[in-house]
Amino acid sequence: MVWIPAGEFTMGEQGPIARADERPTHRVRVDGFWMDRTEVTNAEFRRFVEATGYVTTAERAPDWEELKAQVSPGTPKPPDELLVPGSLVFVTPQKPGSLRDASRWWAWTPGADWRHPTGPDSSIDGMDEHPVVHISWDDAQAYCRWAGKRLPSEAEWEYAARGELEAKIFTWGDAPINPRRANTWQGRFPGENTGEDGFVTTAPVGSFPANGYGLLDMAGNVWEWTADWYRHDTYAKRGGAGVTLNPTGPDTPLDPMEPRVPKRVQRGGSFLCHASYCASYRPAARMKASPDTSLMHTGFRCVRSGDGNEPRP
Repeated sequence: MVWIPAGEFTMGEQGPIARADERPTHRVRVDGFWMDRTEVTNAEFRRFVEATGYVTTAERAPDWEELKAQVSPGTPKPPDELLVPGSLVFVTPQKPGSLRDASRWWAWTPGADWRHPTGPDSSIDGMDEHPVVHISWDDAQAYCRWAGKRLPSEAEWEYAARGELEAKIFTWGDAPINPRRANTWQGRFPGENTGEDGFVTTAPVGSFPANGYGLLDMAGNVWEWTADWYRHDTYAKRGGAGVTLNPTGPDTPLDPMEPRVPKRVQRGGSFLCHASYCASYRPAARMKASPDTSLMHTGFRCVRSGDGNEPRP
């Protein structure tokens, strides 16, 4: 793990590509903490599963009674053949269409899970150092408990991602994204990925330069869960309140786009991020998903609070 010293920073973004839930910017101070240098890898997650027998969300059949609470009243029960273990996998659309319709490139895939990232016929053989994917927030929490760690708060994550470049748009400064800096999408999203950075899906952790704190893959590769609930107005509630100390997110979640679905915050972007679509390889960029959601581009890393063993000046 890497020691992230205590400090104060401006959280959020005001620029032209900032989204509404990244505004207004506001001052935040966080205590020092330890953070995993890399995203949790397949090898690390395998050790956890072998030690505990844990079964991930994607490896369990969905519970219709739980799902029913997240959809509109009267929504019919899906066919039984869909209520089987599986996860969401990226598929290249065959026809052009709107970038607002993510269902064009996400497919519910029975048999997809952390061991089978693109479906039941795939495997992670030879991918020990790739970040583990198809991980729900619940799965990440279970790993953290086993490892004696925790998920970072959203503020901790952004502070660490900035790597002492507080006022910069990207983890490496203000220079534009390019294939040498992070594992993102090159080409035309979502129909053509040239793989100019050497990867079309996940990359082994540490394939790209570290940020100012020595952290790897804080931009791109896979989305990372944080501990916080998501609310669209979290920053608006903090605006004008001076410096917020160690914020841990709102007490209750709310996404107006899906008000019945409680969601947690994800950070960092993924190998699917492109300037024309989400540009979420920025430290300030926020994403959200329900705690039981798993996807082909979602993983995590852990943190640990200072315990007296932190470096001294």
